[in-house]
Amino acid sequence: MNTTKDVSSTVAHLARAMKTPTIGKVFEQLADTARDQGWSHEEYLAAVLGRQVADREANGTALRISTARFPARKTLEDFNPDYQPTLRRDVLAHLSSMSFIPKAENVILLGPPAVGKTHLAIGLGIKACQAGHPVLFDTAAGWVNRLTEAHQRHGGLEAEIKRLRRYRLLIIDELGYLPFDADAANLFFQLIAARYEQGSLLITSNMAFSRWGEIFTDEAVAAAMIDRLIHHAEVLTLDGESYRTKTRRELLETTTPTTP
Repeated sequence: MNTTKDVSSTVAHLARAMKTPTIGKVFEQLADTARDQGWSHEEYLAAVLGRQVADREANGTALRISTARFPARKTLEDFNPDYQPTLRRDVLAHLSSMSFIPKAENVILLGPPAVGKTHLAIGLGIKACQAGHPVLFDTAAGWVNRLTEAHQRHGGLEAEIKRLRRYRLLIIDELGYLPFDADAANLFFQLIAARYEQGSLLITSNMAFSRWGEIFTDEAVAAAMIDRLIHHAEVLTLDGESYRTKTRRELLETTTPTTP
């Protein structure tokens, strides 16, 4: 019969061969626990495999978050909804379930600068990564630069849009801060059209839909784009005082001036 040492060496070898490093790290410790607590063989196997799956999912989430290229790490848990009393918490909870992504639905966040649109966009993006969905983040200007560079290569735009299909969610931040010329508007429209009912978009903009003609310098293009975006979408309008202004005011209010 094989000795305990021989069995341990065999399991360690098999774990390396199967590329399951967590199993190699925990099987002996869990075996001791199983003996002490009288686990069945099935309970021990479930515990070992469960640790491997948990580590693999955690590593996958970390990789997806890194690949998404978020400009900062902001979570929904860190978002203070009290700053946005008009934001319906049930809608935010629904979006955080990520049920909109398998349906290729969109999320549009509208409102003035510094009211939390980017924070919510990143927070939802991180939730999507945790749910196993590939995500890619960039500003509207960054997306246009990416599409322009691809367009300048023969057949590059079609290949780039096809490559982007692997991402279940594309986040387009700060739409409206800079106007697009006709060429840029056309490239952006092609991206929106290609994603229609095929993949989710999350867009933040400081401009109401009625002003999107100013962004794309063409009312017809703007209307066609909006039509595709909102057909299957949750549109949230954020309002109120700037986070930065509010934080500065609250800081000043809590600072007691000293009397000489």
